[in-house]
Amino acid sequence: MNVGPWQLLIVAIVILVLFGRGKISEMMGDFGKGIKSFKQGMNEEARNADRIEQQTPAPTAAPTTAPTPPASEAKAATPAPTATGDADKTN
Repeated sequence: MNVGPWQLLIVAIVILVLFGRGKISEMMGDFGKGIKSFKQGMNEEARNADRIEQQTPAPTAAPTTAPTPPASEAKAATPAPTATGDADKTN
């Protein structure tokens, strides 16, 4: 079911007859005002965000040091050498 140009023209004429030229013009004006108001709100929100960003100082990076593991973990990280007695034997 394709809508052709003739069907669109008939629908436009019916809408024009029902609402009248003045009412459609008024509705389009209100629509334009709504779009304009929306854009102003978006711009105002962006300006507020920029203003807040400029007012708050950037956090300074604290010097970080590598955490030292507890003594029990340090011992576990380096395995103790084991004596097997095979090193003294020669083939």
